[in-house]
Amino acid sequence: MAYLNFVLHAHLPFVRHPEHARFLEEEWLYEAITETYIPLLLEFEALERDNLPFRLTMSLTPPLCEMLADELLQTRYANHLDRLRELAEKECSRTKNDPRFAELAAMYRNRFEACHLKFEALGRNLLNGFRHYQRRGNLEIVTCGATHGFLPNLRYAPRNIEAQLEVAVRNYQKHFGVDPWGIWLGECGYYPGLDKNLRDAGLKYFFTDTHGILQGDPPSPKGCYAPVETPAGVYCFARDPESSKAVWSAEEGYPGDWRYREFYRDIGHDLDIDYIAPYIHPMGLRIQTGIKYHRITGKNTEKQPYVEAWALEAANEHAGNFLFNRDLQADHLDPLLGAPANIVCPYDAELFGHWWYEGPRFLGAVLRKAATSAHKVTLASPRDYLGRHPNPPKSEPAFSSWGAGGYADVWLNGTNDWWRKRRPRPARPQPDGPRAPARAILGLGVHHENRNHGGIRREAHQGACS
Repeated sequence: MAYLNFVLHAHLPFVRHPEHARFLEEEWLYEAITETYIPLLLEFEALERDNLPFRLTMSLTPPLCEMLADELLQTRYANHLDRLRELAEKECSRTKNDPRFAELAAMYRNRFEACHLKFEALGRNLLNGFRHYQRRGNLEIVTCGATHGFLPNLRYAPRNIEAQLEVAVRNYQKHFGVDPWGIWLGECGYYPGLDKNLRDAGLKYFFTDTHGILQGDPPSPKGCYAPVETPAGVYCFARDPESSKAVWSAEEGYPGDWRYREFYRDIGHDLDIDYIAPYIHPMGLRIQTGIKYHRITGKNTEKQPYVEAWALEAANEHAGNFLFNRDLQADHLDPLLGAPANIVCPYDAELFGHWWYEGPRFLGAVLRKAATSAHKVTLASPRDYLGRHPNPPKSEPAFSSWGAGGYADVWLNGTNDWWRKRRPRPARPQPDGPRAPARAILGLGVHHENRNHGGIRREAHQGACS
């Protein structure tokens, strides 16, 4: 047998602009709520309704938690959803005599209505839904650095590292009422010695990319299929490359199937500007509405109309194939390890639904099949594994990140290293000296709500992760 750890990393940069009636980058949050977060909660609800057990892990970062709990953004999302519901009704009228798209327009009308009902049922705060599944034992929520900072770039500013972790823990306590066990390190960025900071913050485990453990000192005899205990007594879990490739790869992974919905064709770009103007940016910028009528079809070919039944059939097939391959892994690894393997499957949460429209249905089908049919893998969380196997190998994980190259090149390279060259290395504060509050160090003051904390990368289908 083997343990299967699904880990969904949910993060968006903090964007809140009360000085503007509508702000373009706030659309990132609204898209993620409609296409990812509510669809995932609806899948969890269906499993709960059918009394089926399931278990997975999810990180909810402090910026995302603050946005989901913010009354202004909640009201603005409700207004955004009302516009989508109105647009979907207009689309039902416009396409009623077009057999290619009439059913699809109705599909979107029903989807937006379901999002509206779920959003209101949760008191407009999606954290209520995620808290519910954590309390039921279905979901293990972990935290993340205060601003999703890439900690290897901050290693010579130790108070900034401490502040990132202090705020991570406090924010988790604020929203979930308990202490976090685990943390998602931004971009899985790790360097030797960071485990001491994690320990001091009260955190018990974290995640790295595969080579973080494979190139550890000493290398773990169990490879990436068991955690390691670091010198500071914190546990490190590493990504399984095989299961990741099946979902992340645009070339070989499931999301590239011809039956799935095409991401880049959207009526916000396709329809006449006079018709679509009330539903795009007020400045006339054509943006995605989320209403897309075409399927992937193939490369360098005219996109054909989307057929929902075909796509859902593909999602069910791929869920079965995913579990079949994890069973094969379990058979292969069991005699080699002499103990159950722990297969960690980390993904950006926004891949499921936003980039890969059918992703939540795929995940729901995997969880459902795992609960209703015999398999050699058991759904578990890192905390579950540590409770059953408390003495993993000891090793110091290597410097590593995920993303292209695996060694932080995406976040520090020849195009942006000027900031490190010009910035003097700060002196380490004296042990008995004054310490600035963590919020002050990170710039989390009263005007923080008006700042855009960086852009979101849109690279899921190129294999990059955030």
